[in-house]
Parts: sequence; structure tokens; C-alpha cells
Amino acid sequence: MYACGPTTYNFIHIGNARMLVVFDMFRRYLMYKGYEVHYVQNFTDVDDKIIQRARKEGVDPLALARRYIKEYFQDAEELGILEATVHPKATEHIPEMIAIVLGLVDSGLAYEVEGNVYFAVNQFPHYGKLSGRSLEDMLVGARVEVDERKRQPMDFALWKKAKEGEPAWESPWGLGRPGWHIECTAMSLKYLGAGFDIHGGGGDLVFPHHENEIAQSEGYLHGGTFARYWLHNAFITVKQEKMSKSLGNFFTVREVLAHFPGEVIRFYLLGTHYRSPLDFDDEKLTMAQKGLERLKTCVRLAEEALERDENTGAAEASELAQAVKKSRRAFTEAMDDDFNSALGTAVLFELAKTINSHVQEHPYASAELKEARALLLELGNVLGFDLARSTVAAVTENEKLAQVMNIMMQMRAISRQKKDWETADLIRDQLKDIGIVIEDTPQGARWQIK
Repeated sequence: MYACGPTTYNFIHIGNARMLVVFDMFRRYLMYKGYEVHYVQNFTDVDDKIIQRARKEGVDPLALARRYIKEYFQDAEELGILEATVHPKATEHIPEMIAIVLGLVDSGLAYEVEGNVYFAVNQFPHYGKLSGRSLEDMLVGARVEVDERKRQPMDFALWKKAKEGEPAWESPWGLGRPGWHIECTAMSLKYLGAGFDIHGGGGDLVFPHHENEIAQSEGYLHGGTFARYWLHNAFITVKQEKMSKSLGNFFTVREVLAHFPGEVIRFYLLGTHYRSPLDFDDEKLTMAQKGLERLKTCVRLAEEALERDENTGAAEASELAQAVKKSRRAFTEAMDDDFNSALGTAVLFELAKTINSHVQEHPYASAELKEARALLLELGNVLGFDLARSTVAAVTENEKLAQVMNIMMQMRAISRQKKDWETADLIRDQLKDIGIVIEDTPQGARWQIK
């Protein structure tokens, strides 16, 4: 399984987190079903966005990428995301990318112009088979890179000629760097080979990224299958508008972690089927926290009952035994049906309800109660939750920082309203000195730890 990981120029946002949590859920369930899962999740560590952000901050682009890769692992751990079998970086696979580009040029599927190499889309007859659109349809309203050197507007860059001050590598076409799409082809083929099982990512990658991946990969493979199945999660929206860094309406995982534990965020993200849109809302996160706490309370109450003397008459536990069989079957049916974690979570709540009723009526140990509690823990673990571990209701240190920053942001906003620019700038500059950056966006001021 291969999932397109983040472009490392900022902290991951909740939209990124949904894809990462969803693919972690796929992996965990496949492992639960007995599969050996070789999971590859890359990092794009050279890209236009990285270069632009590095230039803005006055740092080396590759150093910036390394910083945010490190930050990724911190957030991923909070969200309960297992490390991939391999976490390849684009910059470590330049020779593999050059070899693929050379193969595409030799086969007539790519061409070089002034040190740039482009894929000739009209030479690949199956272009559009993933998104289900014709090349003509894609040209209408498509956002394509403006470059008069391309033969066709939809042709995309495989290799980019170096610009002054940008990271660059030697190639048969001179100094340059890879295009975005070729990165994943090189890394997935290296670690998984052709015809691997699952490829995917966020829904925004269907076109052009994954469409282009298929074209260049299957072109390079002379028609061989690149990936057998494609899975994409739907967007997270904010007030029904897609969340994205480019729109400025995003919340980083780090910001949300200041208010909610990582497992609560994960519980919220898996509470909706991965192919259904999910609107971001603090109230829904609060509801997710209460729901997770209900499951954990059930586990704790069952444990307390199991510590008491065992009941000798187990006839009244037959309902609980039936619930265990029903729950295991229902959970498997839900997850086998396109990884429906929402229905899977509902099964957990139904089992917890039965356990709670049983404990209220029969507050003592029994083999059936032990089995029911074990199943609840087992199924929770499949979704990435440790239901035996207490949840901290508030993330103390992070929440304190968030509260202090809310006060500082309010003070700065008041100063700006009064046109007291000196105080507003003083707050911004002194926070920057201790590593907290304030950014003024059309949606309002935001802060983040640099």
C-alpha cells in the first residue's frame, strides 16, 4: 500500500490528518484480517511551495523540509498513526526518477525543451481513466501550469530546469529538480514494484496528481498495471468550503491538539465514512470526546466488576454472550464493506451499551463479561484506540499556552483597532523572538510555533 504523504513546508493540517488517519485505519484492519501489509508513505521534501516558504523565512529549503518532517512524526504519534514500513523522501530518490524520465523520453512519451522534460499526455491513450474524464473535458477550466514551451497545455513537467538559488541535481538535461508527480512513481515502484495492491490519498489528488502518476508509470511499464486499487478520502470542509492551505481556512493539527487529545481527533475523523465529506467543527470534536469517554467508562466499569467474586450462575449472561458474537460479526461486515469505520464505531457503542446494562444488573465477574470487555478493547484497537487508557480531559500545558495566546491575540487585535501599531508590532515581534509566529490572513490572525 502506498499513500501520498505531506509536502513538508508547514505543519500538517486537519485535512492532511484525515488522509493519514484513514490510511492508518486501512492498514490496521488489513493486519487484523491477517494480511502482511508493506506500507509506504512518502515525504515530498523538494517542491515549489517548500522553496517559496524557505525563501520567505530566509532558510535553506532542504533544512525547512527536514524540520517539518520531524514535526510530522510528533503530530502522527499524537494521532495514533503507526510509522510506515518505509518513509521515503523525494530527495533521496533522484537517480530513480531520472531513470524513469529517460525511459519515457526513449519511448516517445516525453520530450525535452531547454532543460525541462514534459510528459506528452496525448501520447498516452488511457489518460483520464482514473477521474473518468476525457482529455477535452479536463482542458475546460483546468488549472494547468502556464508554460509556452509545452506542446499541449495538459503536458506536465517530469524534470524542471534549475533556477538560481533553488535545490538542483545533475541530470542528462542539465541541472534541475524533479516534477512533483514523478516522485511518487519512483518511490512506489522502488519499494512495492509494479502491480502493487493499493494506492491513494486525499480526494484532491485524483486529478492531476494520480492521473499523471498512472500515465507516466504505465507508460514507463509499457502498459503494465501500476496499482490495482485506488482509494481516496473526501475533503474536510470549514463552513462547507474545502479546507486547504492555499485558501487560508485551515487548522493545523498542532493548533487543534492544544484543545483536544490526539485520540479524540482520530475518533472524530473515523466517525464518518472516509469517502463522505466531513465539516470541521469544535462542537463535533467535543461530541467525539464524550463518545470516546463513554467507551472508556464502559471498559473501566467492566474491569471493576471483573475484580469482584465470580458469579456461579451464568445463565443471565447468555444475552451478553450473544452480543459478543453479534458484535464481532457486525464489526467485520462493516469494515469489509469499504472500510466503514463509522458503522464499525457504532458497533462498539452498541456492545458498550449491552455491557453497561449487564454490569448494572449483574455487577460481578463472569467469563462472558471478560470476553465482552476483551472484544471491546480488541475492536477499539483495530481502529487505533486504547480504550483501557484514561483520556486526559484537557491537554494541560498546550491548553495553557493556547489560553495565553488567545489573550495575546485579543490584546493585539484591540491595539490594531485603536491604530496603536507600535503595541501591535511589539506583541508580534516579541512573540517571534521566542519562536511563536503570527500571520495576518484574510480570515484573521493566526499563530503557530515556528
